[in-house]
This record gives sequence, structure tokens and C-alpha cells, in this order.
Amino acid sequence: MLSVEWSQFQAYILQAEQEGLARRTFLRLSPQRQQAVIYAILEEATERGPAVLNIKNVARRANVSIGSLYQYFGDRDNMLNFAIELCARYMTEAFNQYRPYLLALPLRESLTAYLVGGIEWSRAEAGLLQFFARAAYQGDSELADRLVRPIANTLKDMVGDILHQAAQRGEIRPNVDLEATTNLIHALTVIAGDSQLLPYLNHYFQILDDRVTPERSLETLVDLVMVGISADHQTNE
Repeated sequence: MLSVEWSQFQAYILQAEQEGLARRTFLRLSPQRQQAVIYAILEEATERGPAVLNIKNVARRANVSIGSLYQYFGDRDNMLNFAIELCARYMTEAFNQYRPYLLALPLRESLTAYLVGGIEWSRAEAGLLQFFARAAYQGDSELADRLVRPIANTLKDMVGDILHQAAQRGEIRPNVDLEATTNLIHALTVIAGDSQLLPYLNHYFQILDDRVTPERSLETLVDLVMVGISADHQTNE
């Protein structure tokens, strides 16, 4: 079940109702029933793909009638759009909450907290993680622009803000291309994090093995970044 503070989701659900994605009948459900329905939609979309999401299967997973789902959302498309918007809004805002904390830390500590905190958060939100992973790695075009891109942009912007803040504090060499570096660090952190969260990716990336632990891998990644851009590692240019 979703581990998120439910009061946060209530605001998103109310907004979805105002946009016509959910109906008042869904808002009247208890938080437990709302969670069961949301989880059922995410689970079904993750296993089968959004393009073939089946209302009958969602109803079975949520232990509600098919007619109730139509009362909650109107039709299948609204039900799917509700789940997509809910996930995108919650995940982007959840990540943004950590931004001020990360920007206040020195560069090494900030990058470490960004990596470790992101992995811990994603493990706690397993339902959202699996839904997002389906969208990001299995080529569902319906989700690419509406779910993957907004969250990826949020993560990359956080990396960029961390670097720019560190540069202002004099922690980064003046000759570093911050724009290109932001893109590369974002990609490296995604690979390092997702190799832990989604073990099937590690079969390809080969980041972790019997000797290289997750902790050792993340520490080495931060070391590489620091050597590459830190003002404490000046080049002869």
C-alpha cells in the first residue's frame, strides 16, 4: 500500500475532481478505500501497461464493483489519467520539498544525501516506483511526456541547483561547464540509483556485484564527481 502521508494525496484528489478526472463519489470514500482503488489502478497499469488497462481487473484488485469504478471516474480514460496526474504531482512535489535542505549542504554531502535519500524514498513508495519504472523503461509513449519527463526534469533541475549553489560558494572550478555537467551527473545518479531499485537493470549496467556493495558504489560515484569538478582538484588548464 502507498506509504505517503494521506493528507498530501487528499489535495491532489480534490484537484483531480475539480479537473473532471474523478467524481465526488470517489472523494466521499474513506482514505482506506481510496488507497485501495489507487493502488489497484497502479498495479494493473504496471503489470499490463496503460494502453490495455482493464477496468474489470482493477475492480477485482480493489475489491469494488465495476459499476463503482464508473461512478468514481466516468470511464477508463479518466481513471488512467487520474492515476498519471496523481503520481506526477505527488512525486515532483515530494522531491521539491528536499531542495532547500540539499542546497544548504556542502557539495559532497549534498550529492550523497540526494542519492541516498532518493533511493530510500523510492523504496518506501514501491507502488509509485513500479508504475514510474514501467513508464520510463518499457516505452509506454502515453506516459513518457506526462509522467516521465516532468519527474526527470525535476530531478535534473535539483542536480543543477546543487551545482550552481556549490559554484557560488567556490566549491567548483570556474572552468567547469555546469550545464553539461548537470546532464551527466543526472544520468549517472539515475543509473546508480535504479541499479539498486530495479535489480534487472543491474544485469546490464553491472554496477553492483558480490564485492561492490551499494554503499561502496555510491561513495565512489560521489568521489568521481568531486575529483572531476571540485575546486580542491585544480587542473593545469
